[in-house]
Amino acid sequence: MRPPLDPVRIGTRGSALACLQTEIVAQALRVAWPGVVTETVVITTTGDAVQDRPLTAIGGKGLFTAELEAALRDGSIDLAVHSLKDLPGEPSRGLVLGAVLLREDERDALVSRGGYTLAGLPDGAVVGTGSLRRGAQVRALRPDLCIEDLRGNADTRLRKALDSDGAYDAIVVAAAALARLGRTGDASELLDSDMLMPAPGQGALAVQCRDEDESRRLLAPLHDIATAAATAAERGFLEGLGGGCAVPIAAYGSLDMGGLLKLRGRVCSADGERRVDVEETALVVNATPACEAQARDVGLRLARKALKLGAGKILNG
Repeated sequence: MRPPLDPVRIGTRGSALACLQTEIVAQALRVAWPGVVTETVVITTTGDAVQDRPLTAIGGKGLFTAELEAALRDGSIDLAVHSLKDLPGEPSRGLVLGAVLLREDERDALVSRGGYTLAGLPDGAVVGTGSLRRGAQVRALRPDLCIEDLRGNADTRLRKALDSDGAYDAIVVAAAALARLGRTGDASELLDSDMLMPAPGQGALAVQCRDEDESRRLLAPLHDIATAAATAAERGFLEGLGGGCAVPIAAYGSLDMGGLLKLRGRVCSADGERRVDVEETALVVNATPACEAQARDVGLRLARKALKLGAGKILNG
């Protein structure tokens, strides 16, 4: 069968991790459509360009996606590859999620040159992260630790953590990032999702395209329905709380072969002193596109439960 688009121009951020993730998508396209030609187009986003301020100081939603979406709309690229956790939940005009790939490890990982676990870090140790979600949950577990802002791409952050004279005793990063970079061995501890619940969509790659039949057909073989449904539930939870990628909201969902969806959500105050945990189990119609819409509804329902338990007050604070 002739490839739907040839060549396929794939937009990506310029970091080593982003380019590796884009190559994962490109390789999957070449397998699905033998003979297809792919071209990588590097685009600098606001989140990449501004490295001297915390993410919360330069805005929340779309920091790593807006420029890629603009390039999709003006036809400069055909596809855009995102870490799903960075992609705002609101629909983007004229664009759709054409594929969500099979999920990598959803957990967070601790990286420490001293080989420390989170529980084993000395009192007052400095832990680096650019994520309010991670910082809030670490503070809840270890209020004695000093949480410092950490920016930069994955390689830069790892270097800061592992340098002998670095300013951080440990940093928290996505386990999926370490796996894709071939650096899983740098993790001193993989943090269980009960301990540090991940961001909605963490570990999953998403491919955005124009809302066109040709682009949808191109991406259909890459789409993993179970991952898409689980992350749709997580993103529904985020949407229902009115949050973006820069707020202390966590969620993790899983869908089994029988269509049983399990979803957990967590909202923390930035200081880690207040927390709302909620969970929901529901049956959805598995292995059909309808299951994603049903999963999103489960997430919205769980968000309403969290709001009744005080999540709104935490977020407003």
